[in-house]
Amino acid sequence: MKAFSYSNPKNLKEALASLGNSWDDAAILAGGTDLISLMKQEVYAPKTVVNIKGLKELKGMERTSDGGFRIGAAVTIDELVKNRMLGEEFPALRAAALGITSPQMRNMGTLGGDLCQRPRCWYYRNGFGLLATSADGKSLVPDGENEYHAILGHANKVFFVSASSFGPALVAYGAKLKIASASGVREVSAEDFFRVPASGTEREVDLKPNEILTEILLPVARGSRSATYEVRQREAFDWPLATASVMVKMSGANVSEARIALGHVAPKPWRSKEAEAAITGKPLTEANAESAAAAAVAAASPLSKNAYKVQLAKAALKRALLAAKG
Repeated sequence: MKAFSYSNPKNLKEALASLGNSWDDAAILAGGTDLISLMKQEVYAPKTVVNIKGLKELKGMERTSDGGFRIGAAVTIDELVKNRMLGEEFPALRAAALGITSPQMRNMGTLGGDLCQRPRCWYYRNGFGLLATSADGKSLVPDGENEYHAILGHANKVFFVSASSFGPALVAYGAKLKIASASGVREVSAEDFFRVPASGTEREVDLKPNEILTEILLPVARGSRSATYEVRQREAFDWPLATASVMVKMSGANVSEARIALGHVAPKPWRSKEAEAAITGKPLTEANAESAAAAAVAAASPLSKNAYKVQLAKAALKRALLAAKG
């Protein structure tokens, strides 16, 4: 690990003042479950590390005045799992938290850290850059080891998958994220927070080097049904192969509104409006859930070793819809 300076601010204002105008100037430390690995591997070498794990402004969970829910970005995964009210009203989010089985990750990892973590692509983690290109600018992924890479949204250029466990659920709920800088606070939807970078110097999230993600705002969930279903290679701590998060509202026996997001199959949590259209206005039967799942992956473009992900994504979405039915 390369040498760095350490900043331990007392409040959010001090933390923001410690940041710079480029990603090399400073890195934010919360749980450290991703940052420390990147620094040890020398994939990332910030000049300063800014510790935000103790900032009160980033802590706590409570109901908002409109009946929704606020979660501080520094809330740990363990705190999410243990919050009964959150689990009852937002089961898709709790299911995503329960999927993280490592006690160490649950106790140290934070919600904000999960949303902002860098790709787990082994090309990126081994120094080949975000877009995993060779010296001649050609991507190494299509003809390489790509069994865990994207099948949707890669546009034959960006092949890593979003590593966020909570991103798909937050997209399905229509959550908002608050982001602070020295000049003020802005708000962005969870769907727009995740981005597909156009170059290797960009980030996968809508966050600038001088900004901090401070809180997540969930809208009112009463009257809706939701679920997350994950397909993993093993039950011990591992990243999923494919996930699906759904939120549906019913009118009688039929779905009146649906929001559906797939995870670990695209460079960002992949909202499927095709699947939403396929299930809206219909009852939540097994056949209709299967049709919606087929619509979600109809545009999939698998690589040489990951065609199996198409079926896994279909199965995850079908089961998430049936789980939401109850």
